[in-house]
Amino acid sequence: MSPSLTTSPTSSLPARNPKHPLHSPRFPCRLDRGSPSPTVCPQASMPKQYLPLLGQPIALYSFYTFSQISEVKEIVVVCDPSYKDVFEGASEEIQVGIKFALPGKERQDSVFNGFQEIEGSSELVCIHDSARPLVTSGDIKKVLKDAWLNGAAVLGVPVKATIKEANSDSFVVKTLDRKTLWEMHTPQVIKPHLLRDGFELVNRNGLEVTDDVSIVEHLKHPVYITEGSYTNIKVTTPDDLLLAERILNMRVGVPL
Repeated sequence: MSPSLTTSPTSSLPARNPKHPLHSPRFPCRLDRGSPSPTVCPQASMPKQYLPLLGQPIALYSFYTFSQISEVKEIVVVCDPSYKDVFEGASEEIQVGIKFALPGKERQDSVFNGFQEIEGSSELVCIHDSARPLVTSGDIKKVLKDAWLNGAAVLGVPVKATIKEANSDSFVVKTLDRKTLWEMHTPQVIKPHLLRDGFELVNRNGLEVTDDVSIVEHLKHPVYITEGSYTNIKVTTPDDLLLAERILNMRVGVPL
């Protein structure tokens, strides 16, 4: 699938305030990818982001977090139509507009479909993985600010473990310098004109990307890494689910 890009260019941006790059009004959009993906448990009958976390679907945690940020103008949820009701029911509790888009074959196709739905006046596109329920509003605002200043920014954390490069026979080739390595998280935030130009290049050349800012990297445009939090985990395994529960309980002061 290689759809053509039809989104119109963004409108002129207001003058920047160097003391507060996200001075009001700032209306970045957020794409919430909810496409089907491997489940947390082999016996689970639904995608991982809809499994319950302390009684609430995993995807709704970040949904509510984004909806409470004043800079967010609308939320575009990319999901299978059979899961729209999860978000439609929750949308009655928020003051932000919500739209839906269909998931694509690959990650970049899902993001493209969501991008098609954003308002032309949006000044930032904030793409988040709904399987990361613990992202904080503070980290979101930091990466929004950095994207506004630099055109593209991504939350990440310095790598803690020793990383080695291996060959096809599983022998070590070399040990990588940990001081230069970062683990990428979401949200990943991009100005619309850069995302549009990046999609044009990626689609024209038939390129595949593994994360959203890689689209901008193909334009040779710099991407800023905003240091985030190690608690912004992606819930993929049963152990991840238990860790997420523990972190949430700690945040509300529940004894462990």
